[in-house]
Amino acid sequence: MSLPAVLLAAGSSPSPTPSESTPPAVPTLQDAQQSATNAASWVEQNWSTWLAIGLRVLLILVIAGVLRAVVQRAITKLIDRMTRTAQAVDGTALGGLLVNTERRRQRSQAIGSVLRSVASFAIMGTAALMILAAFQINLAPLLASAGVAGVAIGFGARNLVTDFLSGVFMILEDQYGVGDTIDAGVASGEVIEVGLRVTKLRGASGEIWYVRNGEVKRIGNLSQGWATAGVDVTVKANEELDRVKSTLDEVAEKMSAEEPWNELLWSPIEVLGLDSVLLDSMVVRVSAKTMPGKSLTVERELRWRVKRAFDAANIRIVGGATAPLDEEPVDPTAAVSAPSALSNPDSPQAAAASPLAQQRSAAPK
Repeated sequence: MSLPAVLLAAGSSPSPTPSESTPPAVPTLQDAQQSATNAASWVEQNWSTWLAIGLRVLLILVIAGVLRAVVQRAITKLIDRMTRTAQAVDGTALGGLLVNTERRRQRSQAIGSVLRSVASFAIMGTAALMILAAFQINLAPLLASAGVAGVAIGFGARNLVTDFLSGVFMILEDQYGVGDTIDAGVASGEVIEVGLRVTKLRGASGEIWYVRNGEVKRIGNLSQGWATAGVDVTVKANEELDRVKSTLDEVAEKMSAEEPWNELLWSPIEVLGLDSVLLDSMVVRVSAKTMPGKSLTVERELRWRVKRAFDAANIRIVGGATAPLDEEPVDPTAAVSAPSALSNPDSPQAAAASPLAQQRSAAPK
């Protein structure tokens, strides 16, 4: 095709014109009627499904609520029965060896609170999952994510979980309570607060120890049952045993009859006999059962009375494992070596090494 023909064809084509904006379509009455008809048809087709889902959710909530109330009521009755049992033994011989009623009540309330919280969490959590399933929500991704998150939290907070579980079992087993004096291995003292994660102890010097429950490997409770007060009396080996025993029996009988020691002593003070016999001394052991936590007080008073009674009876108490023997004074020159035979006896060194008696006898000459 030639160039004039191409230019002629280009000139004959219409030039592009800007497009004109079309006005928005206004919905008509027929369109609105059609939309309403479609909505009503959709509702008519799905109302039965909605009703079924709503009834299912309502049924799940009702069952969960009733089950939660029943379980909590059963736990409350169990706790009340434990409290009544503690009140029944209070004031008896058995109750004297057990913890008091208030401590049992506090422990029962703590156990009941933990059990109610666990039961509520389990029941309502299961109900929530069932409701999500009723709405046809796929729970597999949610459970998988929860499992992964649980594993991550378990690795990161394993010490916290260990402390919590240890605290729960300590409360359930009543290993100790507020006011008890315990030896937890890492620290010892009086319990001032028991928590599910941390136990607070007040030491002998007034310091406060925060002991994590998961770190406690052993517990020695010094406030339950009874304690033992033991005193070892060391006397000379040549003392008369019958006189020593009669003096100790007199001290024990007198102390057991006086106040407040008659309340602190839970058994008569007994002279157990010879604990050890050495060449120059012997040890007589005296023991008694006391109120928990009062053994040191009884031991101090018993030592005081034994010392006064032995002084009055002229019985000597010796210190340490053995008594020192009464030996004659040692001559200070006995350990001095004799001077050499080749030395000069008139030298100042020989005079200093000679006995004093020889020096005095040689002085007049």
